[in-house]
Amino acid sequence: MLNISKFVAPEIIFGLGALSQIGESAQRLGSKKVFVVADRGIMDTGWIEKVLNYLNQANLEYHVWHDITSNPKDDEVIKGVKKYLDSGCDAILGVGGGSPIDVSKSVAMLATNEGCIQDFEGVNKITRPLPPMLMIPTTAGSGSEVSQFAIVMDHNRKIKMAIISKSLVPDIAIVDPYLLQTKSSRLTAATGVDALSHAIESYVSLAATPLTNVQALNAIQLIAGNLRESVTCRTNLEAKSSMAMASLQAGLAFSNAILGVAHAMTHQVDGLLDLHHGETNAVLLPAVMKFNMIACADKYCEIAKAFGENIEGLSKWEGAEKAVEAVSRLVRDISIPQGLSAMGLKEDMIKRISKNTLNDACIVTNPRDVYEEDIINLFKQAL
Repeated sequence: MLNISKFVAPEIIFGLGALSQIGESAQRLGSKKVFVVADRGIMDTGWIEKVLNYLNQANLEYHVWHDITSNPKDDEVIKGVKKYLDSGCDAILGVGGGSPIDVSKSVAMLATNEGCIQDFEGVNKITRPLPPMLMIPTTAGSGSEVSQFAIVMDHNRKIKMAIISKSLVPDIAIVDPYLLQTKSSRLTAATGVDALSHAIESYVSLAATPLTNVQALNAIQLIAGNLRESVTCRTNLEAKSSMAMASLQAGLAFSNAILGVAHAMTHQVDGLLDLHHGETNAVLLPAVMKFNMIACADKYCEIAKAFGENIEGLSKWEGAEKAVEAVSRLVRDISIPQGLSAMGLKEDMIKRISKNTLNDACIVTNPRDVYEEDIINLFKQAL
């Protein structure tokens, strides 16, 4: 018997050339002036000029703000809220990877809800409606354009805060695979493994449902078949389209099923060392999969099959091992760094971040119970 569950999602406009729908979409949300959020990297790609052109065609006013970094911080959000309130805008449009989109959500949240951003850390703490939100991802990774998550760094505590609320689900997500062509191979690899970790952790999550399982498994299959090609060729639109869809479906899956201990650990490492989220996930994911295997071997067999592994005649444990091996091989093939020590993590940091991991909301839905000693051992394995 299935428990009652909810599945939340925005309106989704997907496909090559979908960017042209921005103006009409903002108009349908009743907007007259749009607050456009980007980062400095996106400003250099030329995509913002195209976005503004479509807003001009719809006779919409706008204000552009791009003063954010790759791992968005609480003080940057505070600046964004002031800019939004001073601008007279009535809708928020985030353009970029997870950083501009998460900042856009956080600005929307604080524009209408009193308090500091730390007050909303955790689950379902937003009480007032947010301004209309449109999101346009330029990476195939974060899935933030469809999720109820916003991840923002607390610069004093040096941790990434997870803010989770259905209020953070954007009104409209516009996903155009053309936008993926301006990303470097390193960023394509890192964001692709981020999407894979979303798909795998949501698939084995304690909160998984038939609706999230379908999205997660299909995302895994698309990533297994297309990430290598997407990394090696910027103009391979078939691979880019498949990865855009994979990221979208993984985002829908984890938004509704939540995640697990890999993300709980990654948030601590990235908060401490200001690393790229996808690369940290890539290092931790195989170790966490081995740890969780005892609790979800049957699902790992399905993951192995999604990777194209032949597990006929194998025990469920042997089949589950094939899933871990396939993930590890993919990470190696796309040249992700092979250990956290190479990224700057030192053994004397592990105790502190292991304690912080236990407080992360993502750990609640991990399929296997996790204790501090387990987390310490996982970090040491990933060094």
